[in-house]
Amino acid sequence: MTDRPGSPSHPGVSTLFPPGRRLGVRHEQLREEVRGYLQDQLAQGKYTPHNDAWLSSWDEDFSRGLGARGYLGTTVPKEYGGQGADALDRYVITEELLASGAPVAAHWIADRQIAPSLLRYGTEAQRHRYLPAISRGESYWGIGLSEPDAGSDLAAVRSKAVRVDGGWELTGRKVWTSGAHHAHAFFALARTGPPEGRVRHTGLSQLIVELDQPGVEIRPIRLLTGAHHFNEVVFDRVFIPDDMVLGTVGDGWRQATSELAFERSGPERYLSTLPLLTTLVGELAAGGDSVRDVDAAMIGAITARVWTLRQMSLAVAGALAQGEVPEVAAALVKDLGTRLEGDIVDIARTVARTEPDPSAPTELPRLLAESILHTPGFTLRGGTNEILRGVVARALGMR
Repeated sequence: MTDRPGSPSHPGVSTLFPPGRRLGVRHEQLREEVRGYLQDQLAQGKYTPHNDAWLSSWDEDFSRGLGARGYLGTTVPKEYGGQGADALDRYVITEELLASGAPVAAHWIADRQIAPSLLRYGTEAQRHRYLPAISRGESYWGIGLSEPDAGSDLAAVRSKAVRVDGGWELTGRKVWTSGAHHAHAFFALARTGPPEGRVRHTGLSQLIVELDQPGVEIRPIRLLTGAHHFNEVVFDRVFIPDDMVLGTVGDGWRQATSELAFERSGPERYLSTLPLLTTLVGELAAGGDSVRDVDAAMIGAITARVWTLRQMSLAVAGALAQGEVPEVAAALVKDLGTRLEGDIVDIARTVARTEPDPSAPTELPRLLAESILHTPGFTLRGGTNEILRGVVARALGMR
């Protein structure tokens, strides 16, 4: 018989997950401070709440304002222009930003995963060059992983960097690059050497590509709505000097997959559609006794799932704060979280007593329409659910 997951031969899911972390008094004081700042910004009309704000709401002035208050570069040491705080401080800040639907897309990727990767793998020169501007909310980055025809199979990248005098010559394409038309740079995963036999993830490296240099072309990929968040980035013999290699040549696979732990486990994986849920609950509460039992039950069930995902995500944040790389736990958070995002939208469509309208002056129909239009991307970005379940199944010894 095949051993079942959880038997002595195979770990259970609980063994793959880091222990939970508790927020302290200091964290809750920080939460109140951030919440007060956001309420003040809303009262002044500085932003309009949106779902999926970390992807779709780009506001460089807002990001610079956060940087000026010390809300960015939270975990970056002070010697590089950051706050020198811990991952849970950053977690609290991002929770409040996402829950309020604040426009955080400009700095999001740089603060979430570029800064930690530079701290882990970057040279001193690279850290001093980029981290202070990231912490000020003035340096914006994309992600150079996905490619045409590769899907979520990162080892299938075709972008190739050839050794030349003083550096590398990069040719290839990246797709679904959020914000590349605004961004200053990204890490490009490229093949710098042949794979070792059938082990395709060898021979890969990460290169720092500044997107305004010769040979880089950025082509928009528009949504059905006409909105422009995604891009295709084309490299035509782009020169990358040796001092713009991130980490070690040939170690790109390990570096890129460790970076995914930051991308897949954060609060955006369960809070992207929270502004819709909280607005819906507010309208139902205003109706008092007219709320149907079945509606209340659905809201209660989805709220319990939000809380569960929060505890799981917090556990991963705590592990990252300890220097661990909980890739499997992060994949599980992302898989469960993206399904939650879509289920919130389905419940809102069932319960809301309004029709979705992207141009409505009131929040519920606008947020509902916005969420419906964004739903198709939930289970794709950051790795498809099928790929993530494969990661978890492999860790459980099931494949």
